[in-house]
Amino acid sequence: MSRFVRVVFGVACLFGIVVTSSNAADAPSGKQRVYFGTYTGKVSKGIYRSELDLSTGKLSPPVLAGEATSPSFLAIAPNEKFLYSVGEISDFGGKPAGAVNAFAIDAATGNLKLLNQQSSVGAGPCHVVVDREGKNVLVANYGGGSAAVLPINADGKIGEASSFVQHKGTSVDKGRQEAPHAHSINVDAKNRFAFVADLGLDTVQVYRFDAAKGTIAPNDPAAAKVAPSSGPRHFAFHPSGKFAYVINEMSLTVTAFQYDADKGQLSTLQTITTLPEGVTDRKGMSTAEVVVHPSGKFLYGSNRGHHSIAAFAIDQSTGKLTAVGHQGQGIKTPRNFNIDPTGNYLLVANQDGDSVVVFKVDQATGKLEPTGSSIEVPTPVCVKFLPLAK
Repeated sequence: MSRFVRVVFGVACLFGIVVTSSNAADAPSGKQRVYFGTYTGKVSKGIYRSELDLSTGKLSPPVLAGEATSPSFLAIAPNEKFLYSVGEISDFGGKPAGAVNAFAIDAATGNLKLLNQQSSVGAGPCHVVVDREGKNVLVANYGGGSAAVLPINADGKIGEASSFVQHKGTSVDKGRQEAPHAHSINVDAKNRFAFVADLGLDTVQVYRFDAAKGTIAPNDPAAAKVAPSSGPRHFAFHPSGKFAYVINEMSLTVTAFQYDADKGQLSTLQTITTLPEGVTDRKGMSTAEVVVHPSGKFLYGSNRGHHSIAAFAIDQSTGKLTAVGHQGQGIKTPRNFNIDPTGNYLLVANQDGDSVVVFKVDQATGKLEPTGSSIEVPTPVCVKFLPLAK
């Protein structure tokens, strides 16, 4: 610090003037707890936890938080007391179904205590969410091409499914779309509608959702279609509630929708590739996750095979996307990723890299900058944040 700056700073302090640097003012502080869902079988034993330092972007060494069989995807209740996961098993109670697991979260340590399990009703559960009121767990079954709702009791335990829907039909790719494959389930901000992206049908199915009764029923219109052979996988809303996005696994694209919150209706705005210009050989490539930045200014999608995260700018008036660029440093099969609540860091789960890497988000451009921070996590496939208890 120069003598002139020291003098000015000293005078300012003398008269009670607060002096800050723009960089310091923008820097986040504190920590976030992070949970990682994984596939078990080789090394992993279940769900792992870490802490993200918001001032440095560094993750603490991972610790096993709770044992479970292939708790691949996770969801945290709004009250932050309970965590739910799918259990990608092939048999539950002698029937071809997977599991949904309920855990209590130890606020002090972050460790998880298994409360109970229930059947997902369909085969191959792959995605779960908790509704906005914390009354139900909603699950999508990829193998069975179905979705179910399980009520949450006051103690965090889940009951047997209170509602179940079986998708029917096929699409044009007979190798991948020979049957319905429900790949994700989400609810809107008003907790009135549920959306199931079905890879096998090339549709986003729309359901009226009753949180009090724990039921879903077909909406009118019942679905939004994407281009044939797209394979819709995961779905995300814009913070404004005016737009929504689905990432298409097979065509490596993102489709943007206008959303009518009163009718639960999705209207197609645009479909854009997740790959850079000039990539023609797509063999072995597919997309996985889509996430909208908390500010609503940017959208990100993961490319497996291409081993990258695609970044887009969002037009706030139209909801349409413009490609910003791609980041691939330290990335290998990015199955899932997530952005911390402050919007400053993006964490990528490298399914085949057995690691989680941290990127800094440029708040002006949306581009991702490597932080050099990473930790080893066996076969990670989901990233969820939870504020540390104070």
